[in-house]
Amino acid sequence: MQTFDWIVVGNGLVGAAVSYELARCGLSVLLLDRALEPGNATRYSYGGIPYWSGTTALTRQLCQEGIAKHRQLSDELDDDTQFRELDLVLTLAAGEDPDAAAEPYAKYATPPRFVSTAEAKALEPLLNQDAIAGAFTVRHGHASPVALVNAYNQAFRRLGGTQIVTSGVNLVRINDRVTGILTTEQAYPARQVLVAAGAFSRALLRQAKLTVPLYYTYAEVIETPPVDLTLRALIMPAQTERFALEAKASRPDTDAQWDEPGHEMTPPILDSGAIQFRDGHLCLGQISRTLTSLEADLDAVTSEDQLRGAIAAQLPALAEVPGTWRSCRVSFSRDGLPLVGPLPGIEGLHLMAGFSAPFVYLPPVAQRFAQAVVGEADPAIAAMAIDRFSEPT
Repeated sequence: MQTFDWIVVGNGLVGAAVSYELARCGLSVLLLDRALEPGNATRYSYGGIPYWSGTTALTRQLCQEGIAKHRQLSDELDDDTQFRELDLVLTLAAGEDPDAAAEPYAKYATPPRFVSTAEAKALEPLLNQDAIAGAFTVRHGHASPVALVNAYNQAFRRLGGTQIVTSGVNLVRINDRVTGILTTEQAYPARQVLVAAGAFSRALLRQAKLTVPLYYTYAEVIETPPVDLTLRALIMPAQTERFALEAKASRPDTDAQWDEPGHEMTPPILDSGAIQFRDGHLCLGQISRTLTSLEADLDAVTSEDQLRGAIAAQLPALAEVPGTWRSCRVSFSRDGLPLVGPLPGIEGLHLMAGFSAPFVYLPPVAQRFAQAVVGEADPAIAAMAIDRFSEPT
C-alpha cells in the first residue's frame, strides 16, 4: 500500500488549497472528506476577500499576497473561481454615530470611507435610505466558495493528487507519532497528517489526547436560488458583533467547557448582511451561536424569521425572496490568526484551522506552508504556531 507524503483531512477551502499547494511542490498527497461537496463553513460563506483589512505587518502582508494570488488564481488553476472586485457597503443604522463607528476602522490598511445615505443608495439601489444614517465603503474582493474549492480540487487531481470521500476518520497513533488515518473502509499510511477539518478539528485531535485552543460558532444563513433582482454590492453592518463574541467565547478560563457538550458560551448575535453570487443566488445572514455540541439542535423557523426581519429593514426587496435556512460551523482562534503548523509533543501531525478571514489569508498561507515543508522555515508560518498560546495537553 502506498505511503503518502501527506494526508489532508477536510476539503473545505483550507484543505483544498493546502492539498493543491503540497502537490504543487511535488509531494504525494491524499485528500479526505466525508462528502464530495460537503455542507461546511466554506459552502455557506459569503466568499469575501477583505484585502483592505490588515492591521499588523503580518496581516497586511498576507492581505496583499492574498489579493495578488486571487487576481491570477483562475489562470493558475485553469478554472474560473468567479473572482471579482466590488463595493463593500457597511451600513450604519439610523441614529448611530458615524465618528464612533469610524474609530475601529482607522487601524486598517485601507480604512473604509464614510458616505451619505444618498451615496450609499447610489452604490446599492436596493438599500432603504430611511433605515440607515449612511455607510462606510471600500473595494472588496469576492470569489465563489464552491467554484474556488472545485478549482483547487481539479488542479490538485491534475497534479496527481488522490481525493477520496470517506467517513469515520480517526488518527493512527503509535506512541508519540501519528502514522496515518483510519477510515471505516481502511487505513491509509502517511509520513505527515494535516488536520484541516475546521470546527471538527478540535474533536478529531482529542482522539489523540490533544487539546488545542480552537473554537467554533454555528453560523446560520438563508440561501436562495437564483433570483431576478440584482444586488450590486456586498452589504454588511458597519458595527459587527462577531469578533467581540469570539473574544468572549475563547477566554482561557472557560477553555475546558469546549470539550463538554451542552454549553452556550455567549448569547447569540445577528450581524445582518447580504451577497449575490454571479449565478444570481443570494446568501443572507448571519446569526452566530457559540454552542459546544457539534450536533446541536437549532430552531430553523425562528432563526429564519429573525434573519428575514433584519434584512427587510435595510433591503426590503429581499424580505420575501424564496430561500432555505442553512447552518454550518465556523472555526476561530483566540487572536484572529489561524492555528498553523505541527502539534507540539507529537510527530507527524499538523493543524491548519481557525481563519478569521480565510478567503484572503488562506491562499498565501497554504502556499507558504507547502514551501516551508520542502524548503526553509517561514517566519509568517512560525507566527501562527499552535503553541503561541499554550502547549496542547
